[in-house]
Amino acid sequence: MSGQIVACSPQEIGSLFLFEKLSPEQLGRLCAQGRVELFQPGPVYTEGDPATCFFVMIEGTVVLSRRVGGDDVEVTRTSQRGVYAGAMQAYLGDRVPQVYTNSMRVTVPTRFFVLPADLFADVMREWFPMAVHLLEGLFFGSKNTQAMIGQRERLLALGSLSAGLTHELNNPAAAAVRATATLRERVAKMRHKLGLIAEGPFSREVLASLVEIQERTAERVAKAPVLSPLEAADREDVLTDWLEDHGIGQGWQLAPTFVQAGLDVDWLEQVAAAVDAEILPNAVGWLNYTIETELLMNEIEDSTTRISHLVDAAKQYAQLDRAPYRVVDVHELLDSTLLMLSGKTGPGIEVVKEYDRALPPVPAYPAELNQVWTNLVDNAVSAIKSAGGQGRLTVRTALDHERLLVEFRDTGPGVPPEIKDRIFDPFFTTKPVGEGTGLGLDISWRIVVNKHHGTLRVESVPGDTRFQVLLPLTAETPDEEPV
Repeated sequence: MSGQIVACSPQEIGSLFLFEKLSPEQLGRLCAQGRVELFQPGPVYTEGDPATCFFVMIEGTVVLSRRVGGDDVEVTRTSQRGVYAGAMQAYLGDRVPQVYTNSMRVTVPTRFFVLPADLFADVMREWFPMAVHLLEGLFFGSKNTQAMIGQRERLLALGSLSAGLTHELNNPAAAAVRATATLRERVAKMRHKLGLIAEGPFSREVLASLVEIQERTAERVAKAPVLSPLEAADREDVLTDWLEDHGIGQGWQLAPTFVQAGLDVDWLEQVAAAVDAEILPNAVGWLNYTIETELLMNEIEDSTTRISHLVDAAKQYAQLDRAPYRVVDVHELLDSTLLMLSGKTGPGIEVVKEYDRALPPVPAYPAELNQVWTNLVDNAVSAIKSAGGQGRLTVRTALDHERLLVEFRDTGPGVPPEIKDRIFDPFFTTKPVGEGTGLGLDISWRIVVNKHHGTLRVESVPGDTRFQVLLPLTAETPDEEPV
């Protein structure tokens, strides 16, 4: 939008704080190469358009806003003379994208001193060469530092996740190894017991009956009911009495295995009816090994399934072999992240999931959303641990005005009001030196806002801090800008 060109007064320009130290010759050059424009209420420029001009307000009222998702969010409203906006990085040339980083509009007739971007760059380099070098060093040095520490932040997160995954894998892997060793021992004893039975003067019908009972026993193991401790103890007492009454020693050791397999006195009566009394102990012992092998194989299956689920969660978290931008179910991403971080949460933190499973999938960069979840969960865990290590982390999803809400709520001490507006700033951290880089929330903000056109906000009081991520349900095209 163009304004009405009006007269440029070097004296008036020189009264602005930005130009008050310039010489009359310099002020004259500004008026000769620049211009004063009067804008009526409405837009002046739009975020994302090529940055062609540098604006300094002489009088009026300006409003600066940023595009967040589908909304323009007001960030500044001021009537202070001399405020400036527009092509403020023109002196950096083509080393950075020369576009407007916000939108500006005026609410009353407003006069600006307007300097074309290329002339502003020439003036800066000619009049303030040392300042330009300092600003360039500050800009690119800060950018490089942010990139390096961002990489370190990712490596630290990866190390933490690797440690957690190793811890989670160790338990089922150790259980599978232990169960396999025990299974080998039980199978050897079962072969020995079967040899003792086979050496006896038993008919083929008796042996066939034992094999048939063995098959039915294995089937019952797979369908064993889940008993309360009191129910299991009562059944163990009954089975122990039956075994002792039938001359089978160490019945108190066999009874728990039989109860775990869902077997009862009726089943033992069937075994007793199928064989002679003198081989009943060997037959019961042989079937006990059958039960133990089935239970051990179940344990191995459970352990290896757990390992498989952990590997799947790791793949889901890292998004290996997946398209970088696709439609995803955020609940899958949240579950994989929580599983990967379960070692960090520890037993003192209760994790509660309040998912709205009816929510539709959303277009997103899943690997980067997982990074957001990781940063927010890590912050919540750190907050809870700083308050004694006992608390609750609640992860909630819901529909919020045509956007998908993902909320992380913790019972930590909260975010003090005086720093609430700074927590998303690069390098700002409340953690002790060496424990935080101050980039976790900054990276999260850029992933959510810049790349997904969503919103990241925080609401906090002591004992109830909520980080809320709002994602659009649809997207026209993915934003490929790096974060």
